[in-house]
Amino acid sequence: MSIDVSAETGRELDPITVEVIGAALESIVEETGEALVRASYSTNIKERRDCSTALFDVQGRTLCQAEHIPIHLGSFIGVVPKILEMHRVEDMRPGDVFVGNDAYVGGGTHLPDIVLAEPIFVDDRITAWTVNLAHHADFADRGHAHIYQEGLRIPPVRLYRAGELQKDILDLILLNCQVPRERLSDLRAQMAANRLGVQRFQALCAKYGAEVVLAAGDALLDYAERKMRAGIAGLADGTYRFEDVFENPEIDGELPLSVEITVAGDEMRLHFESPPQVRAGINMTYTALLATAYYIVKSVVDPTILPNAGLARPLTITAPEGTVLNCTHPAAVNGRVQTCQRVSDLILGALAKAAPDRVTACSNSACSVATFVGQRKSDGSIWVYLETMGGGAGARPGKDGLDGVHVHVTNTSNLPLEALEQEYPLTLLRYELIDGSGGVGTFRGGMGLRRTYRADEDCRVRVDVSRIRSRSWGLFGGGEGASGGIVCGPGVAFDHDQATLKAGQWFEVVTPGAGGYGPPEKRARDAVVRDLAEGVIDAATAKEAYGYSA
Repeated sequence: MSIDVSAETGRELDPITVEVIGAALESIVEETGEALVRASYSTNIKERRDCSTALFDVQGRTLCQAEHIPIHLGSFIGVVPKILEMHRVEDMRPGDVFVGNDAYVGGGTHLPDIVLAEPIFVDDRITAWTVNLAHHADFADRGHAHIYQEGLRIPPVRLYRAGELQKDILDLILLNCQVPRERLSDLRAQMAANRLGVQRFQALCAKYGAEVVLAAGDALLDYAERKMRAGIAGLADGTYRFEDVFENPEIDGELPLSVEITVAGDEMRLHFESPPQVRAGINMTYTALLATAYYIVKSVVDPTILPNAGLARPLTITAPEGTVLNCTHPAAVNGRVQTCQRVSDLILGALAKAAPDRVTACSNSACSVATFVGQRKSDGSIWVYLETMGGGAGARPGKDGLDGVHVHVTNTSNLPLEALEQEYPLTLLRYELIDGSGGVGTFRGGMGLRRTYRADEDCRVRVDVSRIRSRSWGLFGGGEGASGGIVCGPGVAFDHDQATLKAGQWFEVVTPGAGGYGPPEKRARDAVVRDLAEGVIDAATAKEAYGYSA
């Protein structure tokens, strides 16, 4: 089957060309992502890869996103439409670059995620946008009662105008950063990555023609929609509900969260309920909710669906405005990733009834974060170190859950201790999996991590954790994972979520384990023997849960 590309040229677009151009678009976003990582300065990007890249069409629809971090899509899908809303396309020129991060006027999901977006001109007209995001680990040691406490808010403004740096804008940004040298270098890396994206896309248009490339983009969106619809149609029609609680040190008590998913033919509706937004950084913007839902539904329905805007067409996602899962100005959002993780597992819990062979048990449901900030004795400069830690992944139909990994909407690496201790006045005393933290089952839940830090100079630390009282649930008879928490060394006391560390003092973060899948009595005997030999479970668990005695 061929598609008429242009009545003007009479050219047709065949499926092979669509596939080749689709692969080329994927190659562009992956290459720009690697360029951003290689050119960056901060450990958070060059080591932990806390960044993402994407291409958008002229209407602000996602053409392709690199396999980086799913939650970053929430910033991407908001920023290009905001730029088009706030700036006249007729006034844009080659070399214009827009910068933004704000959750309410910038299309973002939290302030550390700074986006650079550049229009791609071919034959004197905008044909696409190259966009990248880097998490600038800078806005530390701040309050989280509302967005004004969380850092510098940047609406989409020109950082470059026709290729010329707008120094006053850059100076304003850097003045509000604690580590401006890192910010400048990382912004330059983002700029370099975008320039590469422009060049690669223009080269693609030179080879195939802009009309063919744009038509292929439309065809790829349609293809993603067809695959999503086909996948949804394979699920049993019905309404599926699930509920859970959310808790972390920023709030008192537990917040009830729930989802109702309706499958009707080839469409799916997801409606979320949550309490009114709170004076804490756990609130989610609507774009964060969209990005989370798109990711998890795709992973269940058909992981091979192309990561573009077409997959969203059969989905309707709603939540009352002014609530934790769809907050409005001026709600704080810095820790929204914790809530996004819980939303991911909510959706899995509901879809377990519709697709039990495609879902996992509950993951650790968190992205445990430790953010240190201090002032070096040597020169008085401020340093900021951010670390996000993995935990257990939920057990799967046919396989144990993975141990000590990032799950769902996060996908960063850990910071190797050699890099940590070289760049910051910190020492890592322990870094290990926590025996017994994974839920029992036919297939065992993944284990959480223990990471113990010693301060070598005075500093402050703030910790974002969850599943500190609740536990990650198992599926179909599987057991719960262990809770997470914070352990303080002598003289260290946390005030809700933060503490001051004197030189020589230590504390540790314990991340949650994940739920098991299936009744434990059906676990293979050799798997129980192996777990016992490796210390993953103790003799009591082997006997009580699995009926095995050595």
